[in-house]
Amino acid sequence: MTTEKKKLINSLFVPIALVLLMWLVKFIEWVLNFRLSFLGIHPLHVDGLPGIILSPFLHADWKHLMANTVPMLVLGSALYYFYRSIATKVTIMIVLLTGIWVWLGARGSYHIGASGLIYGLAFFLLISGFLRRDTRLMALSFVVVFLYGGMIWGVFPQFFPEQNISWEGHLSGLIAGLILAFFYRKEGPQRKVYSWELESEIDDKPDSDAEPDQEKPYWDIPEPDKKDLTVVYRFRPSSKGKK
Repeated sequence: MTTEKKKLINSLFVPIALVLLMWLVKFIEWVLNFRLSFLGIHPLHVDGLPGIILSPFLHADWKHLMANTVPMLVLGSALYYFYRSIATKVTIMIVLLTGIWVWLGARGSYHIGASGLIYGLAFFLLISGFLRRDTRLMALSFVVVFLYGGMIWGVFPQFFPEQNISWEGHLSGLIAGLILAFFYRKEGPQRKVYSWELESEIDDKPDSDAEPDQEKPYWDIPEPDKKDLTVVYRFRPSSKGKK
């Protein structure tokens, strides 16, 4: 197995595990004919605090779950493939930040679903690629824009006259992704710096000890040290008198 293939397979583990857990919760609800929405985020209520962590695994119906499944797999796999060293930290922080902000400022209802996490992943990948100026990561950013650019409209409440869409979760996830992209910009993969770029930086760096390059007047030019000056005279007889 090649290194790249192994890396790709490893990047699927966590996203698949998260999606399977979402489907397992929904299957249990379906079998028991019982809703677990009360475990979601209930803003400014103590009973809604567990929802900060649990809400991404809860969905209103099968349609809601299926809509979140593919983006979760695609964006989660991209995160773990390209940003593996910080992927778990980023995922956890998106969940926590999104959940806390929804709990503090959203409408008084139960907020459930993985949409906040998906928005956070999308905008983390989008901004991180441009910040790092790496061609592969920038290409990934453009792919995210192409596939999920329409997600931006999900943060505007006027596009959701129905009240069962948590645009607050979308907006919180977007902001969390942006903040974490800047916070972790020095961690994870970085743009490769070529030797000629380093040489250019060294050449362009001014020498702090050097005087400004200017022409000195002739009277400031030091004379050679006479002690070190040696003059050798050699006598060569004339050959005119010889026959």
